[in-house]
Amino acid sequence: MIQHITKPFKYFFKLEAASGLILLFAAILALIISNGSFSDLYFSTLDKYILIGIKGFGLKLSVLHWINDVLMAIFFFFVSLEIKREFLQGELSNPKQALLPIIGAVGGMAIPALFYIVVNYSNSATLNGWAIPSATDIAFSLGVLSLLGKRVPVSLKVFLTALAIIDDLGAIVIIAFFYSGNIEIKYLILMLVSVLVLIGLNKFKIKNFLPYLIVGIFLWDFTHQSGIHATIAGVILALTIPHNIKNNKESLLLKLEHGLSPYVAFGIMPIFAFANAGVSLEGLTLQTLLNPVPLGIVLGLFFGKQIGVFALSYISVKLKLADMPNNSSWPAFYAVSILTGIGFTMSLFVGNLAFANNMEYMDGVKIGVLTGSLLSTLFGYFLLLIFSKK
Repeated sequence: MIQHITKPFKYFFKLEAASGLILLFAAILALIISNGSFSDLYFSTLDKYILIGIKGFGLKLSVLHWINDVLMAIFFFFVSLEIKREFLQGELSNPKQALLPIIGAVGGMAIPALFYIVVNYSNSATLNGWAIPSATDIAFSLGVLSLLGKRVPVSLKVFLTALAIIDDLGAIVIIAFFYSGNIEIKYLILMLVSVLVLIGLNKFKIKNFLPYLIVGIFLWDFTHQSGIHATIAGVILALTIPHNIKNNKESLLLKLEHGLSPYVAFGIMPIFAFANAGVSLEGLTLQTLLNPVPLGIVLGLFFGKQIGVFALSYISVKLKLADMPNNSSWPAFYAVSILTGIGFTMSLFVGNLAFANNMEYMDGVKIGVLTGSLLSTLFGYFLLLIFSKK
């Protein structure tokens, strides 16, 4: 009986589109609750502080910070495992294969930032959000693409995946260099010691994850105390995880990547979306969207992304620097370029870092991200529906 009931759910969770649909549901639910009778409970719960550990030895953070600093460190650990595997033996292992999504990602990060800067150049406080429209939500963009099934060639799915991964790598670099606090040298040294221990574990080919996990927890704490955003610890830890290219069955990296995948897609990302997409729409008018922060984000995500990705990719193919994805057309490729404007969870995450000391701008960030991502979703999906093969 139980197996009969759970079978449809197991099938649903195997679908590529499932994670994107759940993210959408989480965001809509957050918007409904944050504008309904439970709005006070929603916001007060996120602001509530929780201590994990014992008094005098533990960590006390708000629920929102547990999600944005701890759960997102696990997300970046997972994404960095993907990046490492792609560079070692995946789509990014061949320089020529990697060039098109790399070029597209550069355009997709630079041009949206330029749009935002042009709108906000006169305000130094809001200018700090320049990186918000540069991000791409991997799960959501692939979820939308997967709704079309076999109508979209595999090569375009690979291109979007590689570009989104490189986008996230760019986001990691941006976070490390532009959105970290005052650096504490003592903890920076402890971070370095932790990294050396992790490298040692890798060199001795330790295949048990427990030693990496223990050192990784200390690394996260030292990173958190150092002033560098704690999610960077997830990236560093992932880069030290060993990968056996010749025998994938013995690869610790692959075991962790496959093991974490459902928890990240159906747990961490929806939780993050639910915690960060809630915004009060009371008094919202068209004029609100014309404020510098939301306007810069909408223009960056919807126009900047598609222009940056498509234009630089088109030029690189015409100059024979890179190859066009197999079995694809320029109209379909353009539609995929629009989908890269779905910033959603990643843009919200960067927004939280950009305005950590100016939270009054966060409602504008959320409205801009949701609007820009929605426009990119609708236009990209329907253009693909028109131009992709039946």
